Amino acid sequence: METLDHVSVSAAEGVHGDYRGAMAAQKRSFRRQVSLIDRAAWEAALADAGADLAWYHSRRNLLLDGISLPHVAGTRVMIGASLVIEITRECDPCERMEGLAPGLRAAMIPDWRGGFLGRVVVDGDIAVGDEVKVI
Repeated sequence: METLDHVSVSAAEGVHGDYRGAMAAQKRSFRRQVSLIDRAAWEAALADAGADLAWYHSRRNLLLDGISLPHVAGTRVMIGASLVIEITRECDPCERMEGLAPGLRAAMIPDWRGGFLGRVVVDGDIAVGDEVKVI
């Protein structure tokens, strides 16, 4: 995992440099091209598990801060000037979360704390601090 200040995100490859996003784009029905997690949800899960970990340990592509997304598939989110991601489903936490901290996986299950999965609808370049809004 690495953190970036800016990155290109496209329907062809998901988050630039992310192997999983590029593979998802080649599937007939791709729903797991980009993953997002809300900072408040991540911090709530960490508090419940009594853990202190940086957000990237969640293994999600993008960290959202200051916005609460609806927990509804089909919701569209605009990030920056042009990137549009359609939420396809909840991102269920995997067993790796339990390996990071006992109880973390269970703490990520309620209220979509594990994050969101989505597909790119409109390509865009994004950067830390870009505006995020539901459209």
